[in-house]
Amino acid sequence: MSQTNQTNPFSTLNLPARFDLDAITIERAYLGGLTSAHPDVGGGDGLGEDSDGPDAATLNQARMTLLDGEQRAAALLDVLGGPSASQCKELPDGFLMEMMTRREDIEEQIADGGNESRSNWEAWAREERASYANDAQGLFGAIAQDSAPEKLADIRVLLNAWRYIERLIEQLDPEYDPARADFR
Repeated sequence: MSQTNQTNPFSTLNLPARFDLDAITIERAYLGGLTSAHPDVGGGDGLGEDSDGPDAATLNQARMTLLDGEQRAAALLDVLGGPSASQCKELPDGFLMEMMTRREDIEEQIADGGNESRSNWEAWAREERASYANDAQGLFGAIAQDSAPEKLADIRVLLNAWRYIERLIEQLDPEYDPARADFR
């Protein structure tokens, strides 16, 4: 279940597998990796064939994954051997009913209030995102002492809800494709 070095973004960038990595640390590791992958420095031909390290595309993908909090949490859960989203589709108790009610409110208020209502809901969703990131930080910190399977499953349930909030943020974007949009 855990990732290989080629797809593990932490090992790709030679970073510890932790949720609390900051953007500066990730960027430094990325730039260091790019420097090593460069043919003038690494001795390869620039195609990644002669070097032992990852190529620029792999480094870029690792960087993008780790800079996104939700993706970083999912990657860390995978590295720790936790369940994937396809293995565990559970959501927190009451979450789905709450989101159905919120979506009705969002649709109604956007229809009545337009962009101001949309901005208010975007702000709400971003606060929710921050709350999920904070909760994930706490859960990952707690498993440092005890990585029991049920604790990893708890993190997956949290990440499933977080993914829902990320999708809601995407859909609230006025540039979201209207053919696919849930809110008009």
